[in-house]
Amino acid sequence: MSDFDPNAYGPVLAELLRERRLHPLGPGQPNQAARPLLESLSMEKALAPRPIRDSHMAAACHAGLWLYHDFLDESHIISQGIPTTTGSYWHGIMHRREPDPSNAAYWFRRVGDHPIFEALAGEARALGLRLHSDHWDPFEFIDLCEKHRGTGSPEEMTLRRVQQREWELLFDWCFRQAVGG
Repeated sequence: MSDFDPNAYGPVLAELLRERRLHPLGPGQPNQAARPLLESLSMEKALAPRPIRDSHMAAACHAGLWLYHDFLDESHIISQGIPTTTGSYWHGIMHRREPDPSNAAYWFRRVGDHPIFEALAGEARALGLRLHSDHWDPFEFIDLCEKHRGTGSPEEMTLRRVQQREWELLFDWCFRQAVGG
């Protein structure tokens, strides 16, 4: 289903994205093997030779990378410092996984209607998630995650796949905004 290609983001980011990770709906277990690279990561070098055109979106990519490897606290520190709706989006995902559903909902209210929502709704349907509307509803998704987290059910696996696609779409959008392409 996913056409996510880690190599599209350059060698530094590809190294961090090479391992496909189907994250749990909860916090997960931090990938300690990735910590040294994440700690030494410079977004300027990671995005080179492309210049950074939007520093907030480069920071959003950085928050997403920490989240990809299940370092929720590190992702949180970065995302809460991004004064954009996309920073709020990463912040909301982190709290959804924490899990802190009311805090996640607070941050998703600050997101409003994000540019990836239309594609995400289509991808979610294609992955088998039944939505109450044709539009992506992050609050409905929070509720579904709360209901199915840890159940081991087919519904939980579907939600995990949708969550992964959400991460991919959001990361790709942030990357394109960061480098202006």
